Amino acid sequence: MKTTINKQDNLIVAVLEGELDTAAAQDVEKALQPLFTADRRDILFDCSGLEYIASSGLRILISILKSARSQGRKVIMRDVNDDIKNVFKLTGFINLFEFE
Repeated sequence: MKTTINKQDNLIVAVLEGELDTAAAQDVEKALQPLFTADRRDILFDCSGLEYIASSGLRILISILKSARSQGRKVIMRDVNDDIKNVFKLTGFINLFEFE
């Protein structure tokens, strides 16, 4: 699993590539730690390279979403494939996130 964070204009872009499974979750959570204290920018997750997400990965995203919302920021999910979008639908998280 590869995680990259970049700043673009008014966004912080987190690029997720590979499988966000239980084995990768701890490293991904460490890599995404800056998103919890980001400088008032909205967060965009680029999921074009994300192949799989486990419940541990969803937990990380929900934690970031809660933190961002408490600071008045948005979290946007971009280029989520149909399989992963189905996971969001099945868990009811589809209504919590903004998708592009």
